[in-house]
Amino acid sequence: MPRELAIMECTVCKCRNYTTTRNKKTQTARLELLKFCPHDRKRTVHKEVK
Repeated sequence: MPRELAIMECTVCKCRNYTTTRNKKTQTARLELLKFCPHDRKRTVHKEVK
């Protein structure tokens, strides 16, 4: 299966807020998205963790 589950963690408060899927054949680097963090109540960068 080429798609895998990616867990997103806030870079500010280190809370794991979101999950998404990514194609591991086309995207070899880890994801970095600007998402809303409910703990900080603002948009912050979320990075993929394993």
